[in-house]
Amino acid sequence: MAKKQNLEFNKNEDGMKLAVSDMKKKLAIIEKGGGDKAIAKQHEKGKLSPRERIAYLIDKNSEFTELMAFAGYGMYEEHGGCPAGGTVAGLGYIKGRQCVIVANDQTVKAGAWFPITGKKNLRLQEIAMENRLPIIYLVDSAGVYLPMQDEIFPDKEHFGRIFRNNARMSSMGITQIAAVMGSCVAGGAYLPIMSDETLMVEEHGSIFLAGPFLAKAAIGENVDIQTLGGAVTHTEISGIADYKFKTEKECLDQIKRIISKLGSTDKAGFDRAKPLPPISDMNDIYGLVSPDNSKQYDMVEVIKCLVDDSEFDEFKKDYGKTIVCGYGRVEGWAVGIVANQRKLVKNAKNEMQLGGVIYNDSADKAARFIMNCNQKKIPLVFLQDVTGFMVGSRSEHSGIIKDGAKLVNAVSNSVVPKITIIVGNSYGAGNYAMCGKAYDPRFIYAWPNGKIAVMGGEQAAKTLLQIQVAALKRKGQEITAEDEKKMLDDIMAKYAEQTTAYYAASRLWVDAIIEPIHTRKVIAEGIAAANNAPIEKPMNVGVMQV
Repeated sequence: MAKKQNLEFNKNEDGMKLAVSDMKKKLAIIEKGGGDKAIAKQHEKGKLSPRERIAYLIDKNSEFTELMAFAGYGMYEEHGGCPAGGTVAGLGYIKGRQCVIVANDQTVKAGAWFPITGKKNLRLQEIAMENRLPIIYLVDSAGVYLPMQDEIFPDKEHFGRIFRNNARMSSMGITQIAAVMGSCVAGGAYLPIMSDETLMVEEHGSIFLAGPFLAKAAIGENVDIQTLGGAVTHTEISGIADYKFKTEKECLDQIKRIISKLGSTDKAGFDRAKPLPPISDMNDIYGLVSPDNSKQYDMVEVIKCLVDDSEFDEFKKDYGKTIVCGYGRVEGWAVGIVANQRKLVKNAKNEMQLGGVIYNDSADKAARFIMNCNQKKIPLVFLQDVTGFMVGSRSEHSGIIKDGAKLVNAVSNSVVPKITIIVGNSYGAGNYAMCGKAYDPRFIYAWPNGKIAVMGGEQAAKTLLQIQVAALKRKGQEITAEDEKKMLDDIMAKYAEQTTAYYAASRLWVDAIIEPIHTRKVIAEGIAAANNAPIEKPMNVGVMQV
């Protein structure tokens, strides 16, 4: 292809591949959890690491779609860090049944729950509830990380919400299985008991509200861990647990047997044809999109690298051109795609419109398309590379707020599943209109070059600089040009750090950072998950200003 000889294409390709390589290096460290020595100690005890447990549990030759691996990345450094939020989790197939799998990582602070651990576990339960997926808990945790207990214990979205969700999922008929392979203490002891079935590994698994030390302090009783709450105690005396096993693999084999016997459930009925690879080379994505999100490109070319047979039926192609809408298939699944066009385009009046900006007509078109997909029961895929809505008197007089509100209304009230991919920028109200995290996408992913912020770095930094300089001048301080430059550089550096995909992923604003060529896979897995949850009512947008 001619574009492969294009200098800009080659520069983009090199930059994006470097970004992916950097991501893989970061992931390789995260995947070590508490480190090689901590994993070796697990092995010495006859225990597997959480990743080894998951690898054994899922079907051979199937892939595990890990979610939120960057949870806690760069956070809690004063506490020694919390790789992957102390929990390895994602979507996997057990006996052909797609499940959510959640495994505590005992190599990270004995599996203790940091604030981000609680947030991650709640998100995983939300995924199971929204998509009616069985959820498997591989429990091995020392409980709440006490030095930060005030940030995880009492609030609505804190630790206690986990058990409320256990109860809600049970009432929804969602299968929950807990395998206790290590410690399960204090409030955490409720999780396995509120699951459908509880499995325990002898000598290693233990469940109790208060451990031996607390029992000694509270009532003066001397008792060892296994007598207090081991597998024998809970399967033979208390009746709390349902099965006990000599080894972890025997325990995991029982999970497989339970899952193999689950009955079939109603489906949403999303259309799926025979999957076909794109005609366009998926690797072309690396050359089309610049690693710093600064260059123009044709989003339709990116879409053709993602959809089956590169076949994309564009909706209202010649109207509202800064948002591209249309129908296609991803791994056979029918999808409606809403994507920001990043190249300069001309409207009907032959006026140039900026790529990545949402104008009145593009907001109108996207809102209508979203309603069409809801009418046809077609899942939506949002490809975000948006710098915001058009500003200025002309847009304001034309009612840009009204048209933006219409799009936000449509996104908010959509009842078909939404999957969002941040392929570049995700700024300001554009993040909202293009189904950012606040708008309940079933899954939301970012490419390594993704940036999420209230506005672009340069605009934000200059605005913040003006505020700071004005404040200092009011105090009578003289600000030189050199002072301003240093202040601007400091602001830009801090702002740049806070807008990266890694900053977003560490705080779970996205479910994962993915390689661009894995986009088809995660979209397909997301729709497969969503297909387990029938749509119960049609779309109703309520009052919409027109």
